[in-house]
Amino acid sequence: MKQERAFARAVVTEKAEGAIKRGHPWVYDTEITEYNGTTAKDGAFPEEVGIENGALVDVFSKKNRYLGTGFLSKNSKIRIRILSNNANEAFGDTFWQRRVRYALDMRRTVMQDDYSCCRLIFGEADGIPGLTVDRYEDILSTEVLSYGTEQVKDVIYRALVEELQKDGITVRGIFERNEAKIRELEGLPLEKGWYQGNFVGTPDSARVEICENGIRYTVDVENGQKTGFFLDQKYNRLAVSKLARGMNVLDCFTHTGSFALNAAKGGAAHVTAVDVSQFAVDTAAENARINGLSDRMDFVCADVFDLLPKLAEEHADYNFIILDPPAFTKSRKTTDNAKRGYKEINYRAMKMLPRGGYLATCSCSHFMPNELFRKMLLEAAHDAGVTLRLIEERRAAPDHPVAMTIPETDYLKFYLLQIV
Repeated sequence: MKQERAFARAVVTEKAEGAIKRGHPWVYDTEITEYNGTTAKDGAFPEEVGIENGALVDVFSKKNRYLGTGFLSKNSKIRIRILSNNANEAFGDTFWQRRVRYALDMRRTVMQDDYSCCRLIFGEADGIPGLTVDRYEDILSTEVLSYGTEQVKDVIYRALVEELQKDGITVRGIFERNEAKIRELEGLPLEKGWYQGNFVGTPDSARVEICENGIRYTVDVENGQKTGFFLDQKYNRLAVSKLARGMNVLDCFTHTGSFALNAAKGGAAHVTAVDVSQFAVDTAAENARINGLSDRMDFVCADVFDLLPKLAEEHADYNFIILDPPAFTKSRKTTDNAKRGYKEINYRAMKMLPRGGYLATCSCSHFMPNELFRKMLLEAAHDAGVTLRLIEERRAAPDHPVAMTIPETDYLKFYLLQIV
């Protein structure tokens, strides 16, 4: 390694060494044994070492083998996020510009005509830890969940703006949605608003119209869920659209109506869209109106867990049910409770559907692994007294790439099933 490097040094356990060699970029606090020669105890950071929060740290094995370099986060259990295992990397502006270019080159290839509204940066899967960037036409909506990335975001944002200019796209503004509680674990404030860089403007409105799968939506990047819209289900919604012709469809947890609208556009006889939020229901109804689909749709504000048993008692006539719930678990500790929640709604849907009916069901939590989700589906089917035929098993759209060595990036499970 070149002698001019002045990065701090951390020594990690054999467990962490093995994970890094297998390609996982996270080093946890309890896996670090030394900082700059000072012993670390019980995951605590020895303040006397004097390493700044967000600094770059070279990671070594106990046998003094260089493993990689990453951002230090003093407050997080994910203490170091590996950026590269190139011992000669400088990590200057050119490094971040290259990472941005690689990310956008991939989207240009895999999204093509859908490039106008897609995820441009997907955190660790793109080698930029903790950063999400979604494009909605000429507005970028971002979220930063890493202390180190927060320190270099100006360089990354500028690189994004300049890279998009190559495609003839002038970015009107960058809206930051830094509201997730995990930022507090990183020692970062919760905040949202227009980014004030001198290379990008501050639009008068945070609302922008997008078109996905031929359907128009008004996206509010300031107040909408996450960064404004759920882009990851784009092609799963299209799969639903292709299956829905002539069917009576029940779309549960509809949010702004995206699955319901795709079903209606695909030729469904009628679609009922349900959400517990009146604001979401009103937004979905407005989206139906602007797409000329209101005549085949109705909208219900209700708790799905209460509504499904009620509809079963009423012998409601649906032959296609869509279940797109929010993440029922955001930690391993609550996985069992989440499984019960998933099983309840899937059991109820399976009981309601006639033989030959269809079920679209999914989970967006990486703490609910695919194996456990499939097991839940089989248990629900057994309890409902039905057998399932797998039509399709899908994942997130390709603008949300899965890094094969980072299981956390493989979070969305989507199944199209038939009741037989």
